[in-house]
Amino acid sequence: MSLATSQIVKNNVLGFDKDKSKTKVVVAMSGGVDSSVVAALLKKQGYEVIGITLQLFDYGKIGKTKGTCCAGKDIYDAKKVCDQLDIKHEVFNYESIFKEEVIEKFADSYVKGETPIPCVDCNQTVKFRDLFKSAKELDADALATGHYVRRIFNDSAKMYRPEDLNRDQSYFLFNTTQEQLDFLRFPLGDLPKSETRNLARTLNLQVANKPDSQDICFVPNGNYKTIVERLRPESFKPGNIVNTQGEVLGQHDGIANFTIGQRKGIKISSTDPLYVVNIDADKNTILVGPKESLIIKNLYLRDLNVLGSQDEFKKNIFIKVRSTGKLLESKITFKNNIANVEIIDGETGISPGQACVFYSKDDFGDKLLGGGWISKTENKNLST
Repeated sequence: MSLATSQIVKNNVLGFDKDKSKTKVVVAMSGGVDSSVVAALLKKQGYEVIGITLQLFDYGKIGKTKGTCCAGKDIYDAKKVCDQLDIKHEVFNYESIFKEEVIEKFADSYVKGETPIPCVDCNQTVKFRDLFKSAKELDADALATGHYVRRIFNDSAKMYRPEDLNRDQSYFLFNTTQEQLDFLRFPLGDLPKSETRNLARTLNLQVANKPDSQDICFVPNGNYKTIVERLRPESFKPGNIVNTQGEVLGQHDGIANFTIGQRKGIKISSTDPLYVVNIDADKNTILVGPKESLIIKNLYLRDLNVLGSQDEFKKNIFIKVRSTGKLLESKITFKNNIANVEIIDGETGISPGQACVFYSKDDFGDKLLGGGWISKTENKNLST
């Protein structure tokens, strides 16, 4: 066992003053490596641990393929790990909530010509709102997850990007409230993923070599169109493909087949490459243009979740517009529950429906300050 791992096992990573054996922790267990290691670490430290796995949809109807999470086998794997650790395991059926809050909203976004981020909705609603409530009802002291983010307590709990930036999941957690953050714990925030794997093997967890989830859990084979077509067939009506001058270049077979920044599959011949730069759901049109048309300088955000103080937004503000994207220096102004974001150097491939997440830099690293949903984008020559 490495020094970093042994220190995590030795230290009280949750920050409670009372005896560990009297500290009850609910662990959100997906059946994967990360959450299993969290449960094992906390059990090894002496906490009273309860594993909870969520049944989110009808696995038989959706199907299961390699690379997705939350399938029936994952529930079985979570139970096996809990049996191995000798901790209680419960399965909560959140199918109806998940369908309404995540799957339906996912399909609605495509009807609107947006690019949805369902993992944010899932974390905001099912996992952190409803599981938070369930953990409270179990009289737990904390809810722990396998997310790769750091929680630092300095007067109040704050969320930071993790030590392993390649595993940064803070983008998906921007809607976490302060009340939830006070209750949440993220024991893997200081570990690289390779160390988590090593720890799983050291602890002889049966999921130690299980592949990571990569696809959206309810989308079989990564083909989101099958879900959208079943739920919202109206998003597959034929329409026009037009250029930035308003000229009709061809026909498309449904706006749900396109995303902002797409180049392949447009099926329009042109001397220079054409990209999807806007999707107009009202007119049922796809707007295409040269790559420079993708450069976005301004964003308008709705449904904000602001964790920082107003003073923190006056300097050194950065944003992320995709989970694996880089931090972009920006200026942000607020009015009621909307925000205008000016990206200093611009960025490409940004679509309404995606999340824009706020960060500031301090002595502890990159601190999450919340974020919002992109309702509109502006290019110097184009507004979408």
